[in-house]
Amino acid sequence: MTLATTITIIAVAFILTALLAFPLIPMLRRLKFGQSIREEGPKAHLKKAGTPTMGGLIFIAAIIVTSLILGFAYRLLTTQTIVLLIVLAGFGLIGFLDDFIKVVLKRNLGLTSLQKLIGQIAIAVVSYLLLRLGPFETTIGLPFTSFEIDLGAFYVLFLIFWLVGFSNAVNLTDGLDGLVAGTSSIAFAAFGVLGLVYGQEDLALVAFTITGALLGFLMFNANPAKIFMGDTGSLALGGALAMLSVLMKQELLLLVIGIIFVIETLSVILQVASFKTTGKRIFKMSPIHHHFELSGWSEWKVVIVFWSAALAAALISVLPEVL
Repeated sequence: MTLATTITIIAVAFILTALLAFPLIPMLRRLKFGQSIREEGPKAHLKKAGTPTMGGLIFIAAIIVTSLILGFAYRLLTTQTIVLLIVLAGFGLIGFLDDFIKVVLKRNLGLTSLQKLIGQIAIAVVSYLLLRLGPFETTIGLPFTSFEIDLGAFYVLFLIFWLVGFSNAVNLTDGLDGLVAGTSSIAFAAFGVLGLVYGQEDLALVAFTITGALLGFLMFNANPAKIFMGDTGSLALGGALAMLSVLMKQELLLLVIGIIFVIETLSVILQVASFKTTGKRIFKMSPIHHHFELSGWSEWKVVIVFWSAALAAALISVLPEVL
């Protein structure tokens, strides 16, 4: 895949996302598909109430259309790319149902945790079965080494844990304007570069497509956001990111590339564990991006710092492979 091809893929996804966003954002606003804001959160967020959500529909549609058309055009439409798109769409559907129940049906809880979990497990199992139709390695490698562990039949349990874990990790991170769109675009770009290095151009195509779509969405999602991606977008991105690491056999490297998502999730786990065991909170609020807000950082400063950390982690992961 040449540099010109890579730029074309990113540009097409970017433009298609923007073209979809211009008519859909006003439509979602007219339909009153507005986000409700937690009262216990930072008070500065209360002004965001009513901002259209479910914006993940915009970039998911752009990603699927671009991947299918360009994948066919460049002869890079494979079983792996189809499985990746199925995971993206499947987790996006779960998020959409959750958003729809909360926003349209006005039921604040949305899908129950059990309902979400069952849906996520089902998609993970289906994707595993599809991959097992062809040659598929059940090994997990330690990043930057040649050490591998073969999980054998237990790999399906790992796959379930990985997809469910990272889809929810990205979902937890989605609390500030542009935070997930920016950090995810960096992560997918990193995997796109790795795909080129490893000769997995089919996966690189989808990774760069997602990167372009997220950059297009970021134009409307950056502070002050005109639209939120909702669970529709965040669950889809987390599931796709985890599956991409699986297909590239770089599962554990995702812990580095996706370090922001890992830290956000750990902050919630530590906060809950501390409060339940000692009655005290470690952070002013979790996930940790809210802690920095309540410590006096502006929303834009938190996002820029987190983007920078995500970029540094991506470079640390990619440069050894490129050089």
